[in-house]
Amino acid sequence: MNIILFGPPGAGKGTQANKIAKKFNLEKISTGDLLRNEVKKNTDIGKKVKPIIDKGSFVPDSLISDLLTHILSNQQFYNRLIFDGYPRNLKQAQDLDSLIKKHNQKISFVLNLNVDKELLKKRILGRQICTNCGAIFNEHFMTTSNEEHTCGNKFLVKRSDDDEKIILHRFETYLDKTLPILDYYKKLNLLHEINGNTEIDQIFKEICAIIGSLEAWLWKAYLYK
Repeated sequence: MNIILFGPPGAGKGTQANKIAKKFNLEKISTGDLLRNEVKKNTDIGKKVKPIIDKGSFVPDSLISDLLTHILSNQQFYNRLIFDGYPRNLKQAQDLDSLIKKHNQKISFVLNLNVDKELLKKRILGRQICTNCGAIFNEHFMTTSNEEHTCGNKFLVKRSDDDEKIILHRFETYLDKTLPILDYYKKLNLLHEINGNTEIDQIFKEICAIIGSLEAWLWKAYLYK
């Protein structure tokens, strides 16, 4: 199955995507991570997107499509992807549909995390990422210890785009560009709304229930086809 996970900046998409990927043996695709990796390696794409990312703006769709084509053409990830925060506008949704169909795959369902604006700010400003293993923590909600995080705190950093002005800009951009896509997927009967204001484990439990119900329906359809 392929899953799309939506939610405003700081909604906890990365955390939930990691948990989903681990439990259901899926490959997490975060275009943000892919692009930041290009920046880190100082590639041609990285040089183009760094000033865009630092401003909290969206990267051109053509560059995103190039990155995704490489992923979707890999048989290792066939129908076992979770898209973290992508697509971010209607054109990207249409582009993804075309790419998915081109490689004989499909989107199983779409999850949307709904989170209050003030809570989002606190989550983002406290966010920490391990540069060694990629694990995500938070100074306020999910701290780390040496027992739980063997890499050690020396690898913990904050993203360069995690400051209050950029947060507000990204939130408004999300409302303007991304929310209309939810109507698109709702019409396709793929959209499931999730309460993202609760604890991490409770959110994950709700997500697992949705995925479990889909798997049960597919198994029943297979038995009685």
